[in-house]
Amino acid sequence: MHELVSQRGGMSRRTMLAAAVTAGVTATAVTAAPGATALPTGPDAARAAGSARWFTDPARSVRPKFRWWWPDGLVDPDEVAREIDQIADAGFGGVEIAAVHHSIRDKSLLDTAHHGWGSRPWRDGVEAALGRAVRRGLTVDLTLGPSWPVAVPGVTPDDDAAAKELAHGQASVAAGTTYRGPVPAPVHEAASGVRTQRLLAVQAARVDPAHSTRKETGLDPDSILDLTDTVTDGSLTWTAPADGEWLLISYWQRGSGQQPESGPHSAPAAFVVDHLSAAGTTAVTDYWERHVLTGSLRRLLKAAGGAFFEDSVELETEGLVWTARLPEAFEQRTGRPLLPWLPALVLDDSNQVFAFEAQLTRQIRHDFWATVSDLFNRHHVGALRDWAHSLGMTLRAQPYGLQTDAIATAAILDIAEGESLGFKNLDDYRCLAGGRDMAGRTVLSCEAGAYNGSAYGTTWDRVLRTMGGAYAAGVNQTVMHGFSYATAPEAQWPGFAAFSPYNGAPGYGESWGPRQPTWRHVEDVAGYLGRVHAVLQSGRVRADVAVFRQTGYSATGIGASWFTSTGVPLGWTHQFLSGPLLDLPNATVSGGRLAPDGPAYKALFVEGDFFYGSTPTLALADARKLLGFARAGLPVVLLGAFDQALTPGVPASGETERLRDVLTRLLALPNVVRVTEKTAVGDALATLGVTPDVWHSVPSTLLNAHRVTADADYYYLVNGKHAETVKPPVAAVDHDVTLRRTHGRDAVPYLLDPWTGKTVRVGRYTRDGQDVTLRVALRPGQTLVVALGRPGLFGDRHGNRPHALSSEADEVLFTARGLTVRAGAGGTYRTRLSRGRTATTTLPAVPAPIEPDRWQVEVEDWRPGDGPTRTERVRRALTLDTLLPWSSIPELADSAGIGRYRTTVALPGTWTSSHGALLELGQVSDTFRVSVNGSEAGPCDRLNPVVDVGPLLRRGTNTIEIEVATPLVNRLRVSRPEVFGGLGRQEYGLAGPVRLVPYAQKTV
Repeated sequence: MHELVSQRGGMSRRTMLAAAVTAGVTATAVTAAPGATALPTGPDAARAAGSARWFTDPARSVRPKFRWWWPDGLVDPDEVAREIDQIADAGFGGVEIAAVHHSIRDKSLLDTAHHGWGSRPWRDGVEAALGRAVRRGLTVDLTLGPSWPVAVPGVTPDDDAAAKELAHGQASVAAGTTYRGPVPAPVHEAASGVRTQRLLAVQAARVDPAHSTRKETGLDPDSILDLTDTVTDGSLTWTAPADGEWLLISYWQRGSGQQPESGPHSAPAAFVVDHLSAAGTTAVTDYWERHVLTGSLRRLLKAAGGAFFEDSVELETEGLVWTARLPEAFEQRTGRPLLPWLPALVLDDSNQVFAFEAQLTRQIRHDFWATVSDLFNRHHVGALRDWAHSLGMTLRAQPYGLQTDAIATAAILDIAEGESLGFKNLDDYRCLAGGRDMAGRTVLSCEAGAYNGSAYGTTWDRVLRTMGGAYAAGVNQTVMHGFSYATAPEAQWPGFAAFSPYNGAPGYGESWGPRQPTWRHVEDVAGYLGRVHAVLQSGRVRADVAVFRQTGYSATGIGASWFTSTGVPLGWTHQFLSGPLLDLPNATVSGGRLAPDGPAYKALFVEGDFFYGSTPTLALADARKLLGFARAGLPVVLLGAFDQALTPGVPASGETERLRDVLTRLLALPNVVRVTEKTAVGDALATLGVTPDVWHSVPSTLLNAHRVTADADYYYLVNGKHAETVKPPVAAVDHDVTLRRTHGRDAVPYLLDPWTGKTVRVGRYTRDGQDVTLRVALRPGQTLVVALGRPGLFGDRHGNRPHALSSEADEVLFTARGLTVRAGAGGTYRTRLSRGRTATTTLPAVPAPIEPDRWQVEVEDWRPGDGPTRTERVRRALTLDTLLPWSSIPELADSAGIGRYRTTVALPGTWTSSHGALLELGQVSDTFRVSVNGSEAGPCDRLNPVVDVGPLLRRGTNTIEIEVATPLVNRLRVSRPEVFGGLGRQEYGLAGPVRLVPYAQKTV
C-alpha cells in the first residue's frame, strides 16, 4: 500500500479552533497554548493549585525549545506558521530563529539581495513566527545576527565597529649591525576586504635563550626598546647594541575581516563586530533599531519574544584579538602601560611567539586577558543585555570561546548557555552554573544533541543520555539542535537540513520535525524534558562546595581536584566561582554557608590555577574576601603551597608580601585547612564537619542535583557519567542512597516520574534525623526525581500512614488501596513497618514469565516522494517467529519508518485482581509506545523499556501492540548514497527479547 504525505503539514483542527478563539488577540496579549497550564512553574504553583499540576503538565515556559534553522529570509510566512504549530503540537515551548545553511553549496541561490538576513521577507517570516507563537503560547528567540559570531550588514572590516586583530612582524638584527628598511611587515597578510592597517608600535628586544621554550623565543624584558618614534614614512634605521642577538618587532592594528559562518547571509555582506568596544555593540543595536524593529515587530517581541541569542564567541584571527582602546584599558586596570609587555602576548595562528621569564610571562598574560574579559563583559555582554531589556527581551549567550572569565559572564547574562558538542565534561557546565546561581538567576541552557556525522541517525536515547548528566551539573533548559525549515534551494528528501550534507558528508545534529518517524512519539520526550526542567527551575539550588577558580574559563574540560574524580562518585556536588562573583550581593556568609539563600555552599575549596601550571595564586582582593568569609564561619580547604602564593598578575610593589600576610591570617583560623595532596581533601572536609546532601557509601555513577523550595527538597538523580568519552560505559546502579532534608521532621519521600507526570509516595525507606535513605536502581542514563515534603503535598491520601522499613517482598509501594507489597512469586512475606509492627502478607501463585513466540508486524516504510518535502509511505506486513533488528531482516534492511508489532498472550483462569505484570521490551530503537487490549500504557521510559501493564491485563487472551519509530538513516543510505552511503546500517526496530513478567501484590 502506498501513501504520499507532505512534510509541510497543515493546520490541525485543534490549531484552527485555537486560532478562532484567539483571533482577536493583539500583539500585546499572550494566550496560553491549547492544553498548556497557565499556572506558574515550580512547587509554588502546586501550593496554589493544591496539586502537582506544575509537574504533571509543565508550563510552556519550562518546556524544551528548538534551534530553528532558516535559509536566511527565503521563507514563506504560511510555512513558518505551520512549523510553529508543529512544534507546539509536539509539546515544545519555543524556538530560536537562526540563519544557518551550511548545506547549501551555491549561496547565490539564496538571493541575499532580496531574501537575506534582516531583509523584508526575513522580517515577514519573523512576524509570522511571533504572531503564531502568541496564539500557541510559545516564545521566539532571535539570534543577534546571521549565523555566528555576531555580525550585521553594513559594517566593513575597516570600520571602528568591526572586529580587530593585532598582527606582528619581525626581523632579526645581529649584534652591532644596522637595520635600514621598511618596518617589518605582518607575518600574515590581511584578510580579504581589509584595506587599511595602522602601525601601533615598533620595538627592539634582545633574544634570551634561557627563556625560550619549544615554541617560543625567549626575550629579555629589560632590553625592550620603543622605536616607534624613529619611524619615518614607514621605514626605520636602527643599530643593534654590540651584545647578543636582537629582534625588531612591529605591531599592526587592523580589521580581522571575519564574516559570519557559511555566508554571505545579507547584501551588503555582514562582518563580525568588535566584541570589546562600545562601537561594535552600537553597530548591532543601531542596525536592529533602524532596519529591523518595525512597530509591529516591537509589539510582537513584547508579546512572544523570549531572548536575543549569541552563540559561542568564535572570533577568528591569525594574530591577537584586539580593540583600539585595549592599551588604555590595560593601564587603567593594572596601572602599567601595555606596550612593553606586547612581545609576551602576540599570537601566530593561536600560538604564542615570544616569552619572558616564565612567572612574569604568566602574570602578563593573566593581566591582558583579564582586561579583555572586562571589556567583553562591559561593552558587549552588559550593553546587549541592557538593550534587550529595553525591548522586553532577555539575553541568552554561550559566554566562551575567548580567553575570558566565562564564570563571571554567566553572572551577567540573563541566561547562560553551554553545549553538548563543545563541552568536554560536566565541569564545564558547573562553571556556568556557579555564575548563574551566585547572581541569583534561574536558567542554565544547553545547545543539545549536536553530534558530528549523525544527521538522520541520532536517536532520542542518545540525546537523553547526554542530557542526563548535564542536568545534574546545573542545566535546566534544553535547546534542541535543531529543527530545519522545510525546504531551500538544493534541498533533497526529506527536506532542507541546515548542516547536512556538510562537506559532502552527514552533518552535525538532527533536523527534527514531522520529516522524522520518531516525531510520532516526540510529545512523550517533550513532556519528559519539560518535567525535568520544571523540577530543576524550582526554588533555589543547593550545592555542597564552591571551587574557587582563579581563571574563569569554561569549555576546557578541566575539573576540580578530588571532587571530580572522587567526591562526585560518592554523592558530592560542586560548582565553580571566579573572583568577580565574590563582589556580588549574594556573596555573604551566614550559618557557615556562602550565599545562604542559595546555593548555600557548605565549604570553599581553593587550589592552584590549572591554567597556569597549577601555580597557587590569589589576587590580593580575593584573598581578603576569603579571609572575611572564613572569619564569618565558612569552612575553607586549600590544596597546595598557599603559604607561598603569588599574585595571578604582575604584582605592585609589596603586593606579594601583603598577599602572604593575608593568607597567613587565613591559614591560622580553625575552620581553614591546608593540604598538600589531592587525596587528603575528603579527610579535610570531614575534619571540618562538612558532609554532602547526598551520600552513598559505594562509589558509583549516580549523579545528583538538589533544589529547595518552601515546601520540599527536590533531588534529581541520574545514572550518568562525567564525560561521554569516558570508558567503560556506565553500568546499572542498585544501592542505598541517603538524602538530606531541610524541611520539618514529618517530611516523607515521593517519587516523581518525569515520563508520566505521576507522583507517588515512596513505600519503603528509613529515616535518621534529617536523613532519608532509600534504594535506588537505575539503568544507564535513567533518571529519578525524589521529593522530600510534608504528607499530602501532592494530593495523595496516605497522609501519615506508616511506611515499610524493610520487607522480604520484591517491592513495597503505595497504591490507591494503600501500602502494598509486590513479588514475582507467590508465598508469605513479612514487612517491618515504621510504627514497630511487622505485617505478614500472603500472595497467590504467580504464572511464569511469558515470551511471545510469534509477532505480526506492519511496517510503514518511509521513502522519498515526488518532492524534497514529500514522503512516500510503503506499507508491508510480516510475520516474525524471532525478533530481529530491521537491518537483519532482508525485507526491512534498508527501511526506516514506523513498525507496529502485535502478539497475543494467554493468562490462566487463576488470574485475579491481585495479579499484574511488567512488560520487558529488551532492545528497542528508537521511540516506542505500548498498548494492551486496545488501551495505551502511557509514555514509557526510553532508557528503561519496562512497562507496568498490570491494570490493562485480563484473564484469558490479551493483545499486546508495540509501536516503534526509527531514524531515517538506513533509508538515506540507499536513497542518497553520495552523502550517507558510507554509514553502516543502524540496528533499530524491536529486537527484544520481549517478556511479560507477572507479579502478585496485596495491601499490607
